[in-house]
Amino acid sequence: MGERNVVGGELEPCGTDPMTGFYRDGYCSCGSEDVGLHSVCAVVTEDFLRHQLAVGNDLSTPRPEYGFVGLAPGDRWCVVASRWLEAYEDGLAPPVVLASTNARTLEIVPFARLHEHAVDVPEDPSSLF
Repeated sequence: MGERNVVGGELEPCGTDPMTGFYRDGYCSCGSEDVGLHSVCAVVTEDFLRHQLAVGNDLSTPRPEYGFVGLAPGDRWCVVASRWLEAYEDGLAPPVVLASTNARTLEIVPFARLHEHAVDVPEDPSSLF
C-alpha cells in the first residue's frame, strides 16, 4: 500500500504538466528526504504566486538548473504545507485537491482549513468527516 491522502484514500497524482512532487513523479509523496513536506496539492493562483514571491519563495521564475519550469496560474503543484498555511493565514490560500494531498499535511494544517479550499469535494461531504 502506498501513501494516503487527507481523506483516507490512496494518494492520487497531483500534476504532470509541469511535473510536480518532491521526487518529480507527479505525486505529493513525502519521504524522509523531504524535510520541507511538499504535501499539499494546490491549484496555484496569481495571488498565491505573488504572495510566495513576497515571502521569498519565487515559484514563477524558471530555474532550469533544478529542472523547474516556473509556475503559472492554474498549474497543480505540491506546495510545502507550512507555505500553504502561511498563505491561508494571509487570506491567499490556493485551492486544494484533497485526493492528491498527502495525509502528512495534517501534521501542520488542520483538515477544516484544507476543506475550505477543496476543489474535489464529493457531493456528500459528510464522508470526509
